[in-house]
Amino acid sequence: MKGDRVEVVVDTGGDTKTYEIEATRAGRRLDIAHGRGLVEVTEVTRGGTPVRTARFMASRVIAMVEHPASQEAVADDVVPLRPVA
Repeated sequence: MKGDRVEVVVDTGGDTKTYEIEATRAGRRLDIAHGRGLVEVTEVTRGGTPVRTARFMASRVIAMVEHPASQEAVADDVVPLRPVA
């Protein structure tokens, strides 16, 4: 769902680099797969078509954090239909 985000921290040989992959449009989601020495994060449409893919060597991935989109309305997202007295 739009707003889903994954952070991947990768060892670059003496330093670390953080990558953020985000579902950019409504109806898209992030799929994570790992196997055969690779970690793959793919942004997928409702129909299952991959839009973009990020691949990392599994031996270099230090951490991966998933940030699901908030299901609750945030105060900035709430629009009153009539003035509050």
